[in-house]
Amino acid sequence: MGIFLLLGSNQGDRLATLLEAGRMINERIGQMVRSSSIYTTQAWGQTDQADFLNQVIEIESGLTAKEALNHALKIENHLGRRRVEKWGPRVIDIDILYVGDEIIKTDELVVPHPQIQFRRFTLAPLAEVAPNFIHPVLGKSQKQLLSECVDTLDVIRISDATAAT
Repeated sequence: MGIFLLLGSNQGDRLATLLEAGRMINERIGQMVRSSSIYTTQAWGQTDQADFLNQVIEIESGLTAKEALNHALKIENHLGRRRVEKWGPRVIDIDILYVGDEIIKTDELVVPHPQIQFRRFTLAPLAEVAPNFIHPVLGKSQKQLLSECVDTLDVIRISDATAAT
C-alpha cells in the first residue's frame, strides 16, 4: 500500500538527517517509490526558529498504518528526536500524510494528516510527487489543495540538495 510521508529537520546537519531518515524508512517501513526535491521552508506554528528542510517520500509497504507509525517514531528517536514543545525545533520529524485512500482516526494517528490543506511546506513537495492524488476526505488533488492554500510562509525548492547544508 502507498504511504506518503513528510520528513522535516531544522537542527544539526539537516540534509544528512533527511537522507539517513530516508534510508532507515526504506529499510524498516517500506520501499521508497518516489521522493520530492528538498525544500527549505520557514517554520510553521512557531515561527521564531531556524528554517526546515522538508521532503515528501512515497513508499510501498505491507505494514499497517499503526505499524508504520511505530517504526517512524523509533526512527525519530534513533536520530535524536526529543519531544519537548509542540511545533518546536527538531532534529527530525516524520509525519504520515496518507496511507492510500484510508481514513483513520485514533488517539495515536489521524490520516489523512489533518493539517495538509493548511501547510504549503507539505503541499509543495506533495504536489511535486503526486499532483493528482485525491485527498480522500476533501476530494481534491494535491495540486488543487496547493493552489487554494492560504499559507504565505516561504517554501523554496532546492535544485542542488548539497546547497541546503
